[in-house]
Amino acid sequence: MQNPLPLFCFLVFAFWVVANGSESKPEIGFYELKTGDFSVKFTNWGARVVSLVLPNKHGKLEDIVLGYDSVEEYVNDTTYFGATVGRVANRIGGAQFILDGTLYKLIANAGNDTLHGGPKGFGRLVWKVKKHHNEGHSPYITFTYHSFDGEQGFPGNLSVSVTYTLTGHNMAVKMKAKALNKATPVNLAHHSYWNLGGHNSGDILSNEIQIFGSHITLVDKNLIPTGKLASVKGTPYDFLKPASIGSKIKGLPNGYNINYALDGGASKKLKTAAIVYDKKSGRVMEVLTNQPGVQFYTAYYLVNVKGKDGFVYQPQAGLCLETQGFPDAVNHPNFPSQILAPGKTYVHEMLIKFTIKG
Repeated sequence: MQNPLPLFCFLVFAFWVVANGSESKPEIGFYELKTGDFSVKFTNWGARVVSLVLPNKHGKLEDIVLGYDSVEEYVNDTTYFGATVGRVANRIGGAQFILDGTLYKLIANAGNDTLHGGPKGFGRLVWKVKKHHNEGHSPYITFTYHSFDGEQGFPGNLSVSVTYTLTGHNMAVKMKAKALNKATPVNLAHHSYWNLGGHNSGDILSNEIQIFGSHITLVDKNLIPTGKLASVKGTPYDFLKPASIGSKIKGLPNGYNINYALDGGASKKLKTAAIVYDKKSGRVMEVLTNQPGVQFYTAYYLVNVKGKDGFVYQPQAGLCLETQGFPDAVNHPNFPSQILAPGKTYVHEMLIKFTIKG
């Protein structure tokens, strides 16, 4: 049974939140884009993808992203299912950084570190729906958010948008941000958990993956980069040639949760970051990006998480491919810079292409 969300916003919830120091009552809704037998549903809570339905090799329609049935569950979510995360995705060591001689102290929400922008990062806020066009060959939806100076400790006002566009069986994701008055770090990421066999089909260990990154950013025990890169060759991280996830994961204590430095680095044109193939369903997912890195995560923090239709997600129930700048780049000058100067615009593009292999 598929999650019975509607064609447009079928149900709107209102609840009290604190924003910019004052109480407000924003509305949260569900929205859909559809082209043929391909449909994607969203919520403006975190500008999230909540379902993505497309056929398998037998023509059966299935939802291939992990998620929940209700808005309340998304509001209480700690997994970032389908979210747009920021102002700075991934981890910032020690929840602080120095920019232009000023020390900025952030709010720690992962031990002593900051994860995905802090406890009230972009994935845990209400976005505005600026445009929602569900007609023609390329339906799209645009969410916007204004981040204020000092929000979660980050400097400067920031205007943010994310646009999802469907074309055929492809979904384009364009994340943009403009620094309005101060230099600030920006690193947005899309955080869907994918299971090409269907969100309720079990683990992803039989999925075959290829990642176009010859190096990873080494991390300490808290997953904070050391500043050094290491070759993947001869390690469980080597997916330069397609291989099943399960064939190499045994060499790791929990599973995968690492940033790959993509070959070619940041680019103006989209390049392939990873390809995933599920033999049983025949689905193939190719992720392209203009960013220098991709975080490969096999969801080992999911333990008894009740999801859609009552299905309970366990570790390795899905995989994330979060295209991004390098984690903790604000504290590593040798990493590609994430600092956005006033008046400049950050653009992060992703293209997620789905095909069928017999």
